[in-house]
Amino acid sequence: MRIFHRARHRPSATWRQTTDRAFTLIGDGRYEDAGALLVMAADLEPWLSDSWFNLALLHKFRRDWEQARSAGLRAVALLEREQGAPDWWNLGITATALQDWPLARRAWQAYGLKLPGGPGVQPDGPVCLDLGTTPVRLSPDGESEVVWGRRLDPARIEVLSIPLPSSGRRWGEVVLHDGAPHGERVADGIAYPVFDEIELWAPSPVPTYVVLLQAATAGDRDALERLVADAGYAAEDWTSSVRLLCRACSESRMASDDGHTAHHDPHDDGDAAHPGHLSHLSQGGAAGMSWLVERECGIAAPAHLVRTLLDRWVAASPGSRAYRDLEEVC
Repeated sequence: MRIFHRARHRPSATWRQTTDRAFTLIGDGRYEDAGALLVMAADLEPWLSDSWFNLALLHKFRRDWEQARSAGLRAVALLEREQGAPDWWNLGITATALQDWPLARRAWQAYGLKLPGGPGVQPDGPVCLDLGTTPVRLSPDGESEVVWGRRLDPARIEVLSIPLPSSGRRWGEVVLHDGAPHGERVADGIAYPVFDEIELWAPSPVPTYVVLLQAATAGDRDALERLVADAGYAAEDWTSSVRLLCRACSESRMASDDGHTAHHDPHDDGDAAHPGHLSHLSQGGAAGMSWLVERECGIAAPAHLVRTLLDRWVAASPGSRAYRDLEEVC
């Protein structure tokens, strides 16, 4: 095959050595030094799509989306195969970050995805797909946390869980995520890939509150979650839903724990004797396991509504419900 009248050939040893050194520097976080080497590699082999794909990757790591788009377009222009190349997927992420929806559609379709068409589809509007729920790792370079979300398209996830305040994320936010899975979570026997967040794509105006509940039974706890959900927001019992995992466990294949098992998870690094979002003990309905009346709960709701919802919850069964220490945390 010939591209611009030049025969396709294998990259030189110098190109490979330069590129390998660049990715070693990327692994060390030395993006500037890596960039100089990748530019050198592109000068050595300008006809090689990998030269520009590698530069596009570097610009993605640096969140320099304009440069990533420029390099990504050069990479796909030199591809030998029509579909399935990672160059297109990377370009789709970049186009989504820039809200360049025509380019995003072109990239996903060139990769091989089928996008909905028809008179109701706006070619200049966001790509909207029903890709189901999946876990996403928020703030992977900091206080990372794996939560559940709804995939809006191949590069965006809307957060459905209530993240802990340490992640800096809120319920309802949309995050841009990478394409390569980084671990799995198993729920109801189904394995779901965990995607790493790249950056916040759309913030949420809804604050996160933490509150200590006195809930005599699981039914009392469930009643609060239903009440808040019916109002259009969310409540989550962090005492049951949160596990502290080491990095190796978090990035591996882990079963999701919804708080209904009757054992302390051996992968949980929290203190099993104390409830709360800094420890975890599964409290199921099995014989011998007692319900912890005091629950730490996250609530995502507007400031003017959160206390009203809690008061309604208590008023429905004042003998078995109470709350204290309500605090906005994110």
